[in-house]
Amino acid sequence: MTRLVAFLCLVLIAAPLWAETRAPDSRAEIQLSFAPVVREAAPAVVNVFTSRTVADAPTPFAADPFFSDLFRNFGRAQPRVENALGSGVIVSPDGMVVSNYHVVGRADQIRVVLADRREFDAQVLLADEEADLAVLQLTGARDLPSLPLRDSDEIEVGDLVLAIGNPFGIGQTVSSGIVSGLARSGLSIGGGRGYFIQTDAAINPGNSGGALVDMAGRLVGINTAILSRSGGSNGIGFAIPANLVSRFIEQAQTGARRFQRPWAGLAGQPVDAGLAEALGMDTPRGVVLNELHPESPFRAAGLGVGDVVLSLGGDPVNTPQEMLFRLSAEGVGRQIEVSYLHQGDGRPRTARVDLIAPPETPPRDPLTVRGQSVLAGLSVVNLNPAVLQENGLPSGLSGVLVTDPGSVGGRVGLAPGDILLQINDRPVATTADVARAAREGGRSWYVEYLRGGRRSVLRFRV
Repeated sequence: MTRLVAFLCLVLIAAPLWAETRAPDSRAEIQLSFAPVVREAAPAVVNVFTSRTVADAPTPFAADPFFSDLFRNFGRAQPRVENALGSGVIVSPDGMVVSNYHVVGRADQIRVVLADRREFDAQVLLADEEADLAVLQLTGARDLPSLPLRDSDEIEVGDLVLAIGNPFGIGQTVSSGIVSGLARSGLSIGGGRGYFIQTDAAINPGNSGGALVDMAGRLVGINTAILSRSGGSNGIGFAIPANLVSRFIEQAQTGARRFQRPWAGLAGQPVDAGLAEALGMDTPRGVVLNELHPESPFRAAGLGVGDVVLSLGGDPVNTPQEMLFRLSAEGVGRQIEVSYLHQGDGRPRTARVDLIAPPETPPRDPLTVRGQSVLAGLSVVNLNPAVLQENGLPSGLSGVLVTDPGSVGGRVGLAPGDILLQINDRPVATTADVARAAREGGRSWYVEYLRGGRRSVLRFRV
């Protein structure tokens, strides 16, 4: 009897749970479908075919400063054509298309095929490798279907989404899923680094540049990468949020050739449990500022080293990549409200920070060495915040950047992006120091430089 009572109690408790799971019991429920959303959104998603000509190195010694002359005529390289495919999204009726940088950024020729099989040539208006975004313009296009953009800050984990693209080149395909994560930062995936929306909608090679749309057919993000050991979808895909995409479109429409991010002039790190305890915080959150440039707009607004930035524009930030995304999505020329903990008293404060372009101070003073100098052809510029940002370098660096090593410089091992520190035991602080060293010359040369954060030395005789 006791067992029967227990069983009946279990049935009564579980009955509501059973009631939630049932088969469709009406024709309307049986016919539920994503088809209306797909009909609206799919015509604005395009296939992108690219090609570029590359030359293989003829021998393993082609770039060697000592053996390149010896093997100059051995196994001469023949140009070859690399073809690639991806996807894109039409965002304006006049043929403006957004795709990934890794799909179109280095292409010589771009051909775009619409869902209705019309074809257009395209040219790149604006491309940025760090964000892995590119904006194209279709030649002769008009009255095309386009997707509206949604405020990507409104989406939540669990929202239904569709991924539309051209996986494996088999033709346009639609997959469904949910938003499975937000604010995925600190990742370096695909061609981009920073801040992503995560989805379990199937994304495969060829989907790159395609659309992630919500149930109203609005663009939530641009599909950019997957995490996979096999190369196929494992349900972990990433999309670049639409709020950043909208800034790219805005700048492309104004004729910009390079994406302009607001300059923060700072360096920081996430607050972990140990750091939170040291700072007297209840929970780990925010980004603690380690460095501030003298001209940083954050310094001008009253923040200092040791302060903890909690939010930008009302949105929490927990990594430097999130900060960069929030600033980039806001855009140059605006203001943003910053919530932070002051390191002096640990009390929360707010400030308004002007979002400015990186300053050109000190001036670049570009120099190309001329004449009979061994360094003839070497081109350099002074480092400043603008140069640092353009080349993806840390904000605290100073000195002289190599933009072209010249013939001899290239042969002995210098490369674009190197930062000169010394030439012949004399410190290099400005391009004028390089000009002086080139004039004084000599047969023996000593060049100290920084590459990828590591100091290196070149010694050679002429």
